Amino acid sequence: MQLFKDLRNRFLFAVFVMFFALPAQAKDAYALPEFTQKSAQEWLNSKPLTKKDLLGKVTLVDFWTFDCWNCYRSFPWLHGIENKYKSKGFQIIGIHSPEFDHEKIHANIKAKIKQFKITNPVMVDNDMGYWRAMNNRYWPAYYIVDKKGRVRASYIGETHKNTAQANQIEATIEKLLAEK
Repeated sequence: MQLFKDLRNRFLFAVFVMFFALPAQAKDAYALPEFTQKSAQEWLNSKPLTKKDLLGKVTLVDFWTFDCWNCYRSFPWLHGIENKYKSKGFQIIGIHSPEFDHEKIHANIKAKIKQFKITNPVMVDNDMGYWRAMNNRYWPAYYIVDKKGRVRASYIGETHKNTAQANQIEATIEKLLAEK
């Protein structure tokens, strides 16, 4: 019964996001908080990263969890923009912030990263420290960071190639890549 309620709540949230949530442009740029996880075991596909490692790049910070179907249905689009902009100084950083206890198990996270063909760095945010540092509330949520380490825009919800949201995010990325 509880599983049904969880699934129903996720479905209702997804419907809300799809029809009522609007992308949020950051009114004022603000500094990306430092990553909260420092140990090698809490970073997958990468050594532990710092904000300083991202300077000079445009970065998309992607909050996701592996049981969120809105998250994994967005991965094809994320793979596409990663390939499209990578050579231009673009980086995706995944922040895996679990909703359920089984999503905290490293073997499960690694298996899902392999299944979803995720190659970008992923920080394991099991204590939700970075989630709180970013004041995040949604899966998936995307924060676009400029070359100086400032969050310039944020978006929520499942995203697919050639949709209004995808086009807006890509326009933001292109604008920030063009900045000096």
